[in-house]
This record gives sequence, structure tokens and C-alpha cells, in this order.
Amino acid sequence: MFGRFHADGLWFGTGDVLKSAAHIALTYAVVSAIGTVANIGTQALFIFMYSGAHAIALSVLAGTAMGFPIKYILEKKHVFNFKANDLAHDTRLFVLYGFMGVFTTLVFWSIEFAFHHMFQTDVMRYVGGALGLTLGSYIKYHLDKRFVFKQELM
Repeated sequence: MFGRFHADGLWFGTGDVLKSAAHIALTYAVVSAIGTVANIGTQALFIFMYSGAHAIALSVLAGTAMGFPIKYILEKKHVFNFKANDLAHDTRLFVLYGFMGVFTTLVFWSIEFAFHHMFQTDVMRYVGGALGLTLGSYIKYHLDKRFVFKQELM
């Protein structure tokens, strides 16, 4: 074996690349599921507690605010196996991670609000939200792998 190779987490050896790719995919799916549950759960709780003006938009914002830092911490540690050099480096990564998330959040919100508009039910809005989060997470993984959690070759 030649050792570990940057954010892909790939090991060079017979069959190890496939095992590692499957492990990354499974880990990312679990982290995305945790983020999705945090997001959609926060939205549902928000709607349960508040039904006033702009309740839906505020619930989506609250869900995003809950899911975002959870996903950052879990992805950095468990998906990309990345350790920031110091607090300043971690802060820059968090900002870049957030910047990458703007586009994917717009994808997620667009799908969620489209489902809300088409079906006019909370359940279908949550289904749209889950679908939007899934698509957004797929896109975001590739953006983060390439631009945020990149590491030097060893």
C-alpha cells in the first residue's frame, strides 16, 4: 500500500478503493440523514409552536439554521476526515462551506416550496424538503470535496 490520499479517503491496494468509496457513501448518507432529520424536525416543531405570519418561510429558515452547523461538524470529521490547523482556519472553512451551501440551499428551498405550492400540505412540503435536501447534499458533497475540504497530497 502507498498510504492515504487526500479528501477522497482512498487507499491504494487491491479492493481497498471500492471499500473506501462505499464507506464514504454510507457515511455521507448517514450524515445527510442526520442533517435532514434535524432540518425537517425543526421545521415541524416550529410549525407546531407557531402558525402566525410567514410561519412556513420562518420554519424553513429555522430548519436550515439547525441543520447547517450539524452537517458541517459531522462532514468535516466523519466524511472528509479533515482537521483544521487552528480556529482561524476552521472559521475560513466554515465560511467557505457556507458559501458552497448557498447554491445547494436554493436548490433545496426551491423544491420544498414547489411541493408546498403544488400539493398545499405540510406532509408533501416535507417530502419536497427531503428530496431537495437529498439533491442538494449530493451536489454539495462534490463542491466541498473539491473546494472546501481539500488536502495536500501525502
